[in-house]
Amino acid sequence: MRKYRKQEHIENYLRATYQGDPLFKDVFIEHYSMPDFAYDDIDTGMTFMGKDIAFPLMINAITGGTDFAETINRNLAQLAKDFKIPMAVGSQTIAIEDDDAIESFAVVREIIGPQGLVFANINGLLGLEEAKKAVDMIGADALQIHLNPGQELIMEEGDRDFRSIRKNIRDIVQGLDLPVIVKEVGFGMSPKVIQDLYDLGVRTIDLAGFGGTNFFEVENLRYPEEDFSELFNWGNPTALCLLWAREMKKDDLTLVGSGGIRGAEDCLKALALGADICAMSGELLNYLIHGGYDYAAEFLSQLMHKMKILMMLTNCKKIQDIHDLSFSIKGDLKDLYEGRQ
Repeated sequence: MRKYRKQEHIENYLRATYQGDPLFKDVFIEHYSMPDFAYDDIDTGMTFMGKDIAFPLMINAITGGTDFAETINRNLAQLAKDFKIPMAVGSQTIAIEDDDAIESFAVVREIIGPQGLVFANINGLLGLEEAKKAVDMIGADALQIHLNPGQELIMEEGDRDFRSIRKNIRDIVQGLDLPVIVKEVGFGMSPKVIQDLYDLGVRTIDLAGFGGTNFFEVENLRYPEEDFSELFNWGNPTALCLLWAREMKKDDLTLVGSGGIRGAEDCLKALALGADICAMSGELLNYLIHGGYDYAAEFLSQLMHKMKILMMLTNCKKIQDIHDLSFSIKGDLKDLYEGRQ
């Protein structure tokens, strides 16, 4: 069942047509006409999870568990290695249950090597022992725990009982000798969830806001006899999640901005709003599936070039400078942020 579902998720993502709005269009950053450095002086590197990376972008969890998924992971891992950026594997539940699926995940570390950043991934309903298995399987530098009640509730075979999530997260944070990243899958996090995760000891949060992969639609495509389209607009937009998180950010809290990151301007705005690093999955998968490795590599190369252009046009010589940029908000983003009761 899981292998079949993994294949369906990829196929249905590529069939999906609904595109949400992460509300980055409602963020305005001023153009700067007198930069005081050269293009070649711009440094997009940073340190993340104790290792140096070349650009503030990670390849977020996508897939694993099937032969097709292994091919995708091989290409994604090669991109991560060539561009010196982190990569998270897809949910490893299938490989915890079936040894035949392990190689589709282990191949990521084999390609990236010991110097690169690789993150394991499990569902929030799994406990410490499963977390250790997932980490050991790929020699992970950190563990992602994904929260996906919205997705589960659409699936006929999905989970309906989420009472163990808080205990599992607390146990894993306390019992795993590695950083723990908790992420949504595309519906975004509220201020209450962000605070609750911090109180549970989580120090890296991937907000994964509305505007990227829409799992209501992806799952609905598996059940054409049902119509969940009225729910396709459900979720907290990514830019709004970042504003909420910015309000309460502690010095020891790292934020990953994901959900509808499609290009350099989205990355710049996410970092200005408070993200320490951005993450991308669906957009990169599209380039990889439709044009192969070279097409995806060219997309990443152009994204990084455009980011340096925008850094020049905002007088940001290094990534830290982006975090200090002033910005204005307007439209729906302003209404939602200022209208919260």
